[in-house]
Amino acid sequence: MPDSLVAVVDDDALVRDAAASLIRSFGYRTAIYASADAYLDAGDDAADCVLTDLQMPGRSGLELRQTLRARGSTVPVILMTAYPTPDLRARAASLDLVALLDKPVDPDLLSGALERAIGG
Repeated sequence: MPDSLVAVVDDDALVRDAAASLIRSFGYRTAIYASADAYLDAGDDAADCVLTDLQMPGRSGLELRQTLRARGSTVPVILMTAYPTPDLRARAASLDLVALLDKPVDPDLLSGALERAIGG
């Protein structure tokens, strides 16, 4: 969807900017946030999907998903991590994530996850 907005939440500016650039190349708009709390504090409920890192200072990507769910948000969430483990994959599955992507993120896998989350 051309007007769909993807929120990119990552504490690493290089990763955040690269992910946002890649997502824009797929035709989506982006908004970037340096932390889960920055996203939550912005009150940005306009996002059609959230792409978030797992490990960040403060609230983790999993905690962000849990907080969104507790607030009644149905925004789809894609989690990315440089440290995938079987335990993490099990926890992520219980949170109804669109996808758990390994870093560095494969562009084709991200594109597919966004299509599943938002529609193409």
